[in-house]
Amino acid sequence: MVFFKPVVSFAVLVVAQIVAAQTCSRTYTVKDGDTCDSISAANQASTYQVAVVNYGNVDPQCDNLSPGETICLGFAGEDCQTTYVVQLGDTCDGISSAYGVNTTILYMNNPQINEDCSNIYVGEVLCTASTVEVPPAPGGSSAPAVVQPPPTAIPANPSGDSGDDNLPWCD
Repeated sequence: MVFFKPVVSFAVLVVAQIVAAQTCSRTYTVKDGDTCDSISAANQASTYQVAVVNYGNVDPQCDNLSPGETICLGFAGEDCQTTYVVQLGDTCDGISSAYGVNTTILYMNNPQINEDCSNIYVGEVLCTASTVEVPPAPGGSSAPAVVQPPPTAIPANPSGDSGDDNLPWCD
């Protein structure tokens, strides 16, 4: 019986966390011509966040949206609404500086960004909050492959230069 109580307590805690993490705080009804990036930009939700909170319903390329469909924009307690739309020439260091957020937090809020920041693309919406506000990756992975740039995406920084000559993760 000593073993049973901690196991039950742990199971209840895990179930409670799953239910709490899946309470959608904002929704959006898809219109003809919408993309994940356009929805994200218009509603201050990062592209990553929209992909994660709709994991299993919206595919990684975000090409299965249907007009009239309702999607979630953020989970209660994990809903970044401080965002920036990536422009041509942007770097993670430049975005961090412009928004006064250190690069560690920028990467934590946008775990789809690779280490040298060479995979951000024009039109992608990033969370620029100064605290970690996005939901965790589905299945507990640290950086899901749920956010894929559209086939016509333009790299923000084609040279791949992060703009930061300092050691990684140091601000």
